[in-house]
Amino acid sequence: MKQCKIPQSKSPRQQAVARLLTQLPTMERKALLKLWRDLFGQAPSPSLRRETLIPILAYRIQEQAFGGLKESIARKLRELAEERAGDAKPLQSSLRPKSGTRYVREYNGKLHEVTVLETGYEYDGTIYRSLTEIAKVITGSKWSGPAFFGQRRASKEATR
Repeated sequence: MKQCKIPQSKSPRQQAVARLLTQLPTMERKALLKLWRDLFGQAPSPSLRRETLIPILAYRIQEQAFGGLKESIARKLRELAEERAGDAKPLQSSLRPKSGTRYVREYNGKLHEVTVLETGYEYDGTIYRSLTEIAKVITGSKWSGPAFFGQRRASKEATR
């Protein structure tokens, strides 16, 4: 964790905040939990790790001492979050090829053809959930399906 230097020519409030921030990494968990309750008015999640508690507490201490985000910035962030939440799609779906796309790969002298469907992949008359399943059927060993079909570079140990 970064060490904070206490400014010498700053106001007493700035110096007090800086001292408290430098103490956070050395505080016991029990003291950190008490400070959290004092600053937030409730206990943190029991699963919250010390490495997460400390920066959140540091931000809150500075926020209360010097002020938080300007209202205009907070409003813009809320707008962006709402906008994004309305049209959020899983990242994987945007990377998935369109239905009807065909992958062709020669392996051990035989041509293998896979067709992308809305709900999976068709290979040799059978529907599979992933290219990786198909690559395993073809090779008999574990492969990254996208790497096997040339969509990604294979890892060094998978290169055959």
